[in-house]
Amino acid sequence: MKSAFVSLTALAVVLSAPAYAQQAPSPAVAAVPVADLVKRVDIPYEQFVLANGLRVIIHTDRKAPIVSVAVWYDVGSKHEPKGKTGFAHLFEHLMFNGSENSPGEFFEPLKEVGATDYNGTTNADRTNYFQTVPRAALDRALFLESDRMGYLLGAVTQGKLDEQRGVVQNEKRQGDTQPYGLLRYKISEGLFPVGHPYHHSTIGSMADLDAASLDDVKNWFRQYYGPNNAVLVLAGDIDAKTAKPLVEKYFGAIKAGPKTAEPMVTVPTLAEAKAEVMKDRVAVTRIYRMWAVPGMRDAESTVLDASIGVLGGLASSRLDNILVKQEKLAVGVGAFNQTLAQAGMVLISADVRPGVDAAKVGERLDAIIADYLKTGPTAEELERYKTRTASSRIRGLESVGGFGGKAVTLASGALYMNDPGYYKKQLATLAAVTPRQARDVTAKWLSRPVYSLTIEPGARAAYAEAAGAPKEKAKVADEVVKGTRGALPGVAEVKDIDFPAVTRTNLSNGIELVYAQRDAVPVTQAIITFDAGVTSDVASALGTEGMTLSLMEEGTKTRSSIQIAEAQERLGAGIGVGSSADRATISLFTPSPNLAGSLDLMADIARNPSFPQAEVERVRNQTLAQIAQIRANPAGLAQMAMPALIYGKDSPYAKTAALGGDAAAVKTLTRDDLINYYKAWIRPDKAKIFVVSDRPLTEVKAAFEAKFGDWKGEGAAGTKDFAAKPQQAAPKILLIDRPDSPQSLILAGQMTPVDPFADPIALGTATEVLGGDFLSRINMNLREDKAWSYGARGGLSRLEHAVPFIVSAPVQADKTGPAIAEIQKELKGYLSDKGITKLEFDRSVVSAIRRQAGQYETAGAVLGAMQSNDFLRRPDDYQEQIAKKYRALTIPQVDAAARAALDPSKLVWVVVGDASKVRAQLDSLGLPVEVVKPEAVGPGAGGN
Repeated sequence: MKSAFVSLTALAVVLSAPAYAQQAPSPAVAAVPVADLVKRVDIPYEQFVLANGLRVIIHTDRKAPIVSVAVWYDVGSKHEPKGKTGFAHLFEHLMFNGSENSPGEFFEPLKEVGATDYNGTTNADRTNYFQTVPRAALDRALFLESDRMGYLLGAVTQGKLDEQRGVVQNEKRQGDTQPYGLLRYKISEGLFPVGHPYHHSTIGSMADLDAASLDDVKNWFRQYYGPNNAVLVLAGDIDAKTAKPLVEKYFGAIKAGPKTAEPMVTVPTLAEAKAEVMKDRVAVTRIYRMWAVPGMRDAESTVLDASIGVLGGLASSRLDNILVKQEKLAVGVGAFNQTLAQAGMVLISADVRPGVDAAKVGERLDAIIADYLKTGPTAEELERYKTRTASSRIRGLESVGGFGGKAVTLASGALYMNDPGYYKKQLATLAAVTPRQARDVTAKWLSRPVYSLTIEPGARAAYAEAAGAPKEKAKVADEVVKGTRGALPGVAEVKDIDFPAVTRTNLSNGIELVYAQRDAVPVTQAIITFDAGVTSDVASALGTEGMTLSLMEEGTKTRSSIQIAEAQERLGAGIGVGSSADRATISLFTPSPNLAGSLDLMADIARNPSFPQAEVERVRNQTLAQIAQIRANPAGLAQMAMPALIYGKDSPYAKTAALGGDAAAVKTLTRDDLINYYKAWIRPDKAKIFVVSDRPLTEVKAAFEAKFGDWKGEGAAGTKDFAAKPQQAAPKILLIDRPDSPQSLILAGQMTPVDPFADPIALGTATEVLGGDFLSRINMNLREDKAWSYGARGGLSRLEHAVPFIVSAPVQADKTGPAIAEIQKELKGYLSDKGITKLEFDRSVVSAIRRQAGQYETAGAVLGAMQSNDFLRRPDDYQEQIAKKYRALTIPQVDAAARAALDPSKLVWVVVGDASKVRAQLDSLGLPVEVVKPEAVGPGAGGN
């Protein structure tokens, strides 16, 4: 194939001012300068280093009695030699299988103390582990982390290795079976040459995972997991004076190991442009343009962040405005700079609108890129990107831990840049980026030969499976070294949560406003809920609801779609319109200094959508492409199939099968149809406003009153009819044939007789034990015992008029039938003679009480609780009653609640997988098996 950049000059167009020349001026938006937002991003810290080399960073945040404990190790997939790909990630899994002084599952003692946000991750540069615990449980968390740092090897056995090898291989299958799931391998292999540290994926190859020996993984630990290769961050209700003796107590005796040798990394340049085509089971052709670029340690990486963000990362990006909104050649675009420590990757993509020539879209994409390399971004575009980034950083300051809180910011700076405060330098660099600098740096790196990849619909190439079935677990238990550090530290009293006071008031037109104050960060979050949702969709034209909501952000009486996107970015705000089964929502996140401007925009979207005909056609095309993409996805297919089986065709909840809508109906919807739906459902008499803000109620109410207080509905309000009760189908297995799937997705469902508004504590405890978290029986069976799955879950969904019980289990294809049998066994056993054990009961009850402070640490979590309490008709102080309710709970109550609600003999099953591999397995289960093609699933396809 010819170079992707042949004749680009002739195709290029100027995209700056003329691209927006025909837009009428939009209402002015008053926003604080980005410099003011940047100043608010501050994470004070202290640090010290133990004699063994462990670097410790302490950040004090007293807003809640919790502490985030994060340990980052200087080892990732870039350190893996040839033949050992996937080792860093495989070892991360082994770190959760117990240590010498805590030999069980790592999550068990964490759950007992009420931990939240606990997990571990691996990428090319590092491996990290984190948990947020009540301050009273900090000793236990430090003991556990120090035990797996210094006292792990005696607990690593062949049985555990075989088990986690199988789990990781199923994690790999789960990702690979998705549409575009093999892209991750093509990116790194296409940009980095063989032998380059970033050439291979973090998940590794099946062959290398198969070959991993016990000696290999133990040597990996000895090489990389010493304290001198780690950073420990404690963030929360702790200070350095208190922390230092604790850290010394638990980590001080661990001996230093070899220091990690950083691999030599260069940023490669392709010898010439390279273009490849890959077939996949996708519904939409996707085009990529990719380059290897500098990593985090090069200041030009931050410049690329901004420049590529303007090109394709903003809602008002150049690519989105031209390819999606103006020329309608694509249904989606994206561009971002994926930054690693020592290199990076610029990825630019376009999803081709079905019916459009992909080659034409590729040429147009190349022309836009070529012009951008010549003209660069405008100052105003850069300012919007900077504001959005600073706003996002401010929002991240509220959480001490988890995947993106303050501990992450400090640890990453320390590990990658030897500076916990690097985030400040990075933000300063970003704030100083100029249009000329952005243009020059972008041209420097993207004028080099490009790697072009097109993923188009078609049969996949043969899948590289594991060499054989996972090894069966040893019949005799592996010998584990007995620990010498004594018992786990106890946990002091954890005080019950002090949930923020919730106040209710009303605007002049009667809209109720429900408010709580949180002042940890200068942020306001709000959501307007409407008594609408998917169940209000037009039965004869499914998709009306979804298209109406989508178009509300695509134009008002005074703003175009592009102007709405630009206004949000200037404000650093996020406004989203969406829905659940029973409610429609308009949500807002904004820095509080920009509350007035953000509310003006939110009100314009809510009250004045104009449904421009051109945007109706564009969103129609995007919706049809979305429906096709859902049908190509295993989870999408399963979710389309299940509602008809558990609700029956007459229940309004049967409409939830129409993910995106009925394609035939979407094709014929008119602008008037959308306007009529909007008038009937998105109106003040169906609205309720929930707000969590650092600003006082008087100020917040006045702001909402000014924008929504005079809003009046127009015409008759819509009504929903739930007279038709759910009618579940007879037990059977619906097998959706998806050839070449290395994994099957199992979905099981039962409609329960549960009252949605009944107290959830007893039944919730039972379903948690069955399938609600990592330690649940279903997950421990399929993942930790059998290694057939990366993770299985089950639980209740409390809708307004129905409470279904759903189990979800992605499993390797050759264990589909046996996995269903195991799920049946777990459910039947629990409901007969194997009810909740005292250990399970005590662990669940104590965890539920102790985790409250961490669970409601953020304003977003408080906002969600306020909505749930209102929807489920609970008192506003329900969270403060939870501890008392759990302390009064008994084992017989839990078992009785489960037996009254659940009946495994009534389960209906949906399996998405390769029928040629799994049909025979399913036939042996004693249930009727119906096989259908994906196109026969869901609304408009003839039902199930």
